[in-house]
Order: sequence, then C-alpha cells, then structure tokens
Amino acid sequence: MDHIRLGHSGLYVSRLALGTIPFGSGGGFEKIAGLSVDEARRQLDEALSCGVNFLDTANIYSAGDSERVLGKALGTRRDDIILTSKARTSTGEGPNDSGASRYHVTRAVEDSLQRLGTDHLDLLYMHQWDGQTPILETIQTATDLIRAGKVRYWGVSNYSAWQLTKTVYEARQAGLEAPIAQQAYYTPEAREIEYEIIPAARDLGVATFGWSPLGEGLLNGKVRRGKETPPDTRQGAGWPEPHVTDWERAYDLIELFDEIARDLGWTIPQVVISWILDRPGVDGTVIAARSFEHLQEDLAAADLTLPQEARDRITLASQQPAYYPLWHRLLNGQDRPEPAETEFYEEHQRALDARQDG
Repeated sequence: MDHIRLGHSGLYVSRLALGTIPFGSGGGFEKIAGLSVDEARRQLDEALSCGVNFLDTANIYSAGDSERVLGKALGTRRDDIILTSKARTSTGEGPNDSGASRYHVTRAVEDSLQRLGTDHLDLLYMHQWDGQTPILETIQTATDLIRAGKVRYWGVSNYSAWQLTKTVYEARQAGLEAPIAQQAYYTPEAREIEYEIIPAARDLGVATFGWSPLGEGLLNGKVRRGKETPPDTRQGAGWPEPHVTDWERAYDLIELFDEIARDLGWTIPQVVISWILDRPGVDGTVIAARSFEHLQEDLAAADLTLPQEARDRITLASQQPAYYPLWHRLLNGQDRPEPAETEFYEEHQRALDARQDG
C-alpha cells in the first residue's frame, strides 16, 4: 500500500481510505449499513494489515452510530491511524442543526469526539458548502478547533472549484488555516471533477480523494443491462445516488469493465479502483463494503497495475465532452498549456481525434 503526502501538509496517508458508512445502523442508512462492532473490527484488522492508515467517517452516517461503532472497534489503536470525520450536514430539525457556522461546527465536532471516544480528529471535512454562513466564519472556526487541539487539519467535500479556491485564498489572506484536502465523487462513469475541481486543487496544493469509487454500487458488477439488480445491494434497494445522466453509456462502460476484468482475471471493482488510482491529480479514494470478501477485493486493487492498453480503453470510452472553454483552449490555447490541466487536455484531444478518425 503506497502512502502519499496529503496536500501541502506534512501528513502521510494511505492511498486507500477505509470508509465506515456500512458501520452501525439507523438514521435512514439501513439499506447500506448494519455492521456490528465485531464486524467493523474485522474490517479494521484487515485494512490495517494491508497498510491502510486512513479512516473516513461522518457525523451523519447512521445518525452518528457509525462513529460510535468505529470508536468501539478501534479500541487502543487510535494512534495507529489518521481519523477523519465530517460536519455541516443536518443533524436535526432546528435552524442551527446544519451548516458551517461556528455554532453548528463546534457542537458537531464535540459530539463526534464523544461518539468516537477520542480527544481529537486528525482531519475534519466540511461536508458541503454553506451558502449562508460567511466563509471567514467557517475558516476561523476550523482554525480555532485546530489551535484548541480538537482537530489537526481540515478539508472540504463536495465543493465546486470556485468554492474551494475562495476558501483557500480567504484563509491565506487572513493568515488562518487553509484546507489541505478535498473529497469529491469520482468514478470512470462520472469524471466531471476533471473539468475544474481537480485542476483547481492541483494548483492550490490541495489533495484530492475520491469518494465511492464504485459509484454507490453502480460499478460493483451486479448492475447490468436488462437484468434486475439484486435487492440486497445499494442500487437494488433503491438508494437515490448516484446521479446517472446516460444509462446506456453507463451500461456500455460496465460491459467494458467486465471484459477487461475477465481478460485479467480480476473483478470489476478492481479494474475500476486501479484505473482511479492512476488518474492525474487523484491522491487516493475511499473504499467501503458491507461484505468482508468485497473489502478484501477492493484492498487488493491497491497493489494491481492496470495494463496501459486497458487503461487507455477505459479512458477513451468514458471521456466526457470538451465543454467550453476546453474546446476553445484545445483550438487556440495549447501554445501555453496550464500544467494543472495538461493531461486532461491531451485526453480530450485524443478523444476528438478518435471521433474524427471514426
């Protein structure tokens, strides 16, 4: 398992983070969670033995029960791992039970620490942008939590590129703590963050970790064209994510992953995760599984290298359109290309060339 430096910090984390959304139960997560403390402990044992040192949870997972289960399963191994959680999303019905305000974030962190049985988080993510709270209030709150020793670093999740950039520059200008990492949804079926979000993070020195590399179960091999998805899976149980705009394209990609997996003797998830870990600007991804066997498959993907020919087939087949201003840059701006976007320019150009040749 490779470890990378997280953004502009001195913190090193494994390229696979263990997600704990399957831990615990309740709060509307029954369709995708349910693992007991003993089952969670078994997953932790396996992940740590494979070199994972990065654990990911959130205060809303199973209404906080994920954190409680994780804290109990972790036991005395707290100092062996980098522990993250998230705040901002609604935890109640009151007007201050959501958001990135000082009031809500401070209370959310204190509640998370109690559930996890620890005195600090190594990394706190703001789970969503808050369009009502002044960004400096959020930045100052994160800085105060860091200076109080309750948080070591902070990051953001599900931010657009301009929101990430505004946050970093407002923090720097004020002499406060800036985010070191972001989490964003990223799969070969959903590559939207390549347009602006990854390039912005690369330019700012912010690490990018993907979440749900298998597309909330879309790419686990059980979703197939013309077949009923098993009801014991996330997609078969009616989970509302992900947002798929072109199902025919998604099915075509799944068939391609299946063909490559069979040729290599891998599983579809291993093909997908291996492709993601080799992507420009992607520092790692968060894996999570209810099945212990599926977790083992996902962990093994960190040590698999997808052959170049297979990688190129996936990249070309899943390439998204060169929306403006990308198509204009391809025509007129390649005399002085942007380093944070160079690989993406090249991939768009190859896709355009392939369409013209076809």
